Amino acid sequence: MAGQLLAGSHDDVEIVRAMYHFVRDEIAHSADIGGQVVTCKASEVLEHRQGICYAKAHLLAALLRCAGIPAGFCYQRLLLDDEQMPWLVVHGLNAVYIGREKKWIRLDARGNKAGVEAEFSLEGEKLAFPVRTEFGESEDLMIYAQPSEKVVQALQRHQTVAALFANLPSEI
Repeated sequence: MAGQLLAGSHDDVEIVRAMYHFVRDEIAHSADIGGQVVTCKASEVLEHRQGICYAKAHLLAALLRCAGIPAGFCYQRLLLDDEQMPWLVVHGLNAVYIGREKKWIRLDARGNKAGVEAEFSLEGEKLAFPVRTEFGESEDLMIYAQPSEKVVQALQRHQTVAALFANLPSEI
């Protein structure tokens, strides 16, 4: 898959942009489509063409690393749902090193929908969700080489998206 997305390009910005848009736009967010399959590994996300934020971040990191582009994992603590389920949960995204720019940028491949609009940007972050500190939300600016063990355990432990969403990790 990574080879298809590279399409002969040697420019790291073009490669990152293509892979980001593929994961954001071509891999559905399970909750958005009423999906029932919980995916964790990049291969599972590709097979089922869906995953929640963590799984999509796993796929994006795998694709970027396959192309030789350094990528890691980042997390935010956000309210799951302001009205229906107002508790803080971990949201997963990626950081990628853009060699041409000599900097790390964060990307959120969660997938856009009404009220959620993440974009690829070298100038400033355009993540899916702004952190609202007044509601107790927080940003973890660390870039992790491996996904959070708590995140991986949650993805592996629950068999349905509904069960997973009822038990999302609140800490990394």
